Amino acid sequence: MSMLRLIPRLDIKGSNLIKGIQMEGVRILGNPHEFAFRYYQDGADELLYMDAVASLYGRDRLLDIVRQTAANIFIPITAGGGVRSVDDAVELLRAGADKVAINTATVSRPELITEMAHHFGSQCMVLSIEAKQVADNKWLTYTNNGRENSGIDVVEWAKRGVALGAGEILLTSVDREGTRRGFDTTLVKAVRQAVPVPLIVSGGMGKPEDLLEVVLEGGTDAVAMADILHYNRFTLEEIRKAATNAGIPVRCMA
Repeated sequence: MSMLRLIPRLDIKGSNLIKGIQMEGVRILGNPHEFAFRYYQDGADELLYMDAVASLYGRDRLLDIVRQTAANIFIPITAGGGVRSVDDAVELLRAGADKVAINTATVSRPELITEMAHHFGSQCMVLSIEAKQVADNKWLTYTNNGRENSGIDVVEWAKRGVALGAGEILLTSVDREGTRRGFDTTLVKAVRQAVPVPLIVSGGMGKPEDLLEVVLEGGTDAVAMADILHYNRFTLEEIRKAATNAGIPVRCMA
C-alpha cells in the first residue's frame, strides 16, 4: 500500500473560503489563506483549491490566493475552477500551483486533457470528476460545480480521461459532499478498478473512520477533506493517528 496523502480541500468564492452541502447552500467561512496556513502547520501533504464561481467571475482572485499560498506554504498545491485552456493553466502554474484540476472544459473538449499533458506532463493534469448517482452502480458526470448533467458515465469518462493523458483523478461525490455521511465507497471502488492513475476522493468525510473505509475498501491514494477540518471537528493529527492505527501508511510528522 502506497503512502496515503491527506489533502485539505478549500473551495473558493471570490476571496472567501466557502462550504456547501451537495455543492449548494454555501456558507462563507473566512480567509482561505489563514485556513491553508494552519493546515500546512498541522502537516497536510498537499492543498486543493477549487474556485466554485470562476466561470462567473474569472480566475483573478484564485490566482492571488495561490500566489499568496505559494509564498509561504511549501507543499504541493492543486488548483482548479474555470480553467478552459492551456493558457489558463499556465497562469495558475506561474502563480505557484503544482497541478491543475479541470472538469467542465474537458467534458466539452476532451482534447484539452491531451494538450495539457503534452505541455506540462501528465502529472500536472488532474481530471476533476463530479459524480451523481442515478441508479445502482451507475453515476453520471456533472459540470459547472455539480449543476449540469453531462449524461456521461463516470467510470467510462475516467477511463477515457486517463487514455487521453490525465495523470490523476479528483473524484467528488456530489451526493455526499458536505453531508458528513462518509464517502461513496462503491463509486470509489468502481473508478479505482477502472484506472491505474492516482485517485483523490472528495465528498462526505464526517469522521476518521470514513477515511479508513475508503482507503481499505475503496483503494484510494488520497483523501480530500473540507467540512471535517474547517469546522474543527477533527484535526489532521487525529486523522493521521487513526490511519496509522489501522495500518495505513501516512507521512510522519517530525
